[in-house]
Amino acid sequence: MPRRETDPLGLLGRRVMACEFCPRLKAWREEVARRPPRRFADDRYHARPVPGFGDPRARLLIVGLAPAAHGANRTGRMFTGDRSGEWLYRALHRAGFANCPISIGAGDGLKLREAYVTAVCRCAPPDNRPTPEEIATCRQWLVAELDWHWPRLRVIVTLGALALQGTLAAIAERGISLGGGRPRFRHGARVRLGEEGPWLLASYHPSQQNTFTGKLTESMFDEVWREARRLVDSRD
Repeated sequence: MPRRETDPLGLLGRRVMACEFCPRLKAWREEVARRPPRRFADDRYHARPVPGFGDPRARLLIVGLAPAAHGANRTGRMFTGDRSGEWLYRALHRAGFANCPISIGAGDGLKLREAYVTAVCRCAPPDNRPTPEEIATCRQWLVAELDWHWPRLRVIVTLGALALQGTLAAIAERGISLGGGRPRFRHGARVRLGEEGPWLLASYHPSQQNTFTGKLTESMFDEVWREARRLVDSRD
């Protein structure tokens, strides 16, 4: 007798990894795996869509844009194995959402507490830029994660303007009213989703383009996570 599925997020993750809806992204992620840089020449790449990662009872949802070609596309875990992930998990550790600041690979012992990390696009795109059509095709997975987490969610943090836009589109697909209107992207922006829904916070993405130029500093990033921590813990 076949075993019944008792882990809805695990089942969703397997459906994500089996997705082949976007031929351009499938070809790119596999090409990247065939031609890795020398430093990753001995690594076996995940080279599939990347599922979300974290606490299944999360009260904080973190939404990025897409896996990095030699980050999550290699390791199979969101924001893992690249500089952006190093920034993110260090900050989450400082804010009490992660048990350690390490994001090297899937077996590094990192666990999230009250937090879940995902993205609006699950495949590594060329030039780190998925098309609007690819983001729209991938939206079903983010909507499914929102459906699962929504009853417990207190905060959603979006990393970058495209992540904000994609998250708002997924929320609208669930029929949630924004009340005060669609917010524009601004680092530190905050809006309540519905009358009693979670708070949405916007942050610059911790990409090297932002962190190397000083557009995003660690103190700026930490402030976002301190606010997320406050809102997660708040009784309001």
